[in-house]
Amino acid sequence: MTPAWLTDTVTPNLDRALQYTHLWGLEAVVLRTVGGAQDVVPFVNEEKLRRRLWEQEVPVVAVMPGLFQGTTGDRLTWMNEVAAFPEIARFCQRIDCSCVVVSGFAAGSAQEEAANVLRQLGDRAARAKVRIAVQNEAGMATATGAALADLLAAVDHEAVRAAWHPAEALAAGEDPAAGLAALGEDVALVFCADGSPTPSGWQYGPFGAGQVDWEAQFRALKARGFAGTLCLEVHAEPRPRQGLRDATAMIRAARVA
Repeated sequence: MTPAWLTDTVTPNLDRALQYTHLWGLEAVVLRTVGGAQDVVPFVNEEKLRRRLWEQEVPVVAVMPGLFQGTTGDRLTWMNEVAAFPEIARFCQRIDCSCVVVSGFAAGSAQEEAANVLRQLGDRAARAKVRIAVQNEAGMATATGAALADLLAAVDHEAVRAAWHPAEALAAGEDPAAGLAALGEDVALVFCADGSPTPSGWQYGPFGAGQVDWEAQFRALKARGFAGTLCLEVHAEPRPRQGLRDATAMIRAARVA
């Protein structure tokens, strides 16, 4: 398992992000926003990005360009996103990244149409030698591991896997153990964050201090032979300091498993 982190959960500044990667004992990064608030991959300063990654010897294990956050009924949007995917794939090839994380469409979407769209994207990803990882997100059509497993079964494409987010599943009311069991061996990447339900709604906090049983998750992943990415998200303040604590806790829990 490769310990990595989603850099813009702390800073969009590339130099700081790479510094924290080394400082926290992590091995790789997942990129979404790099630079300014509107600089979402692949529309970033690529020359600087490639140079800094090479200088700091930090690999990019996944990118998150924000695809498929609308409904399947918004055909113009998802058709444009599918058409734009070859440029995202070429960006991935240039930075030596093999995984693109996407959303599973907004609530109210038709699963059959979502599966058809993701199958199209899977064909394009396979030709480019990259893979797609679909994330479960509370409030979206694929909020839980079970819903994501159903969608992946409908897609039925080797290049389309799961980006499993236990905390989002728990926020949606699913037992993370059941969600992971439903996904089986389809998991390519795991988002590592923690939190708890409160009277005012779901509240993220420090890793290991919430209601996700991370030791159980890591044991189950180990039993399945999972060798993919563990992607830390930092949600508690002050984030630069909390990031060190969270990364240490994540790495320790994964090693214990």
